[in-house]
Amino acid sequence: MIKLTYGLDDNPDAKLIREEVFVLEQGFHEEFDSIDDHAWHVVLYQDGEPAAAGRTFCQDGVYHIGRVAVRKKFRGSGLGSHIMTALETKLRNLGVSHVELSAQLQAQGFYQKIGYHAQGDVYLDEHCPHICMWKDLTNGSLS
Repeated sequence: MIKLTYGLDDNPDAKLIREEVFVLEQGFHEEFDSIDDHAWHVVLYQDGEPAAAGRTFCQDGVYHIGRVAVRKKFRGSGLGSHIMTALETKLRNLGVSHVELSAQLQAQGFYQKIGYHAQGDVYLDEHCPHICMWKDLTNGSLS
């Protein structure tokens, strides 16, 4: 099952997943921000349990995907790809042709496998190395 909401207040499972993965597991302190109020949030459920989440939003005319997280016990089951497909589908339905994201360097290979391209230099977000990536959504490919 997939749950899609606009704004984080109506999607407490997205908050639960992000807190578990980014705050408790990875040690981020600035996980929640004002963008959450103006973003589409997706949660995937497995066997009725919240398993993975992500968000998409527009900032300064550019669409972004971010905060993609899969709970530890569900990793390796393809849910990250399913979250990305759900977010990209939402963006295509909104008429978006290009999306960007800020990938943790450890996840760069995952994003490249599903069609994202790195651009620019590596930078730190809090304590973690990241790189900007982008994808053209007009080619009709979900990969």
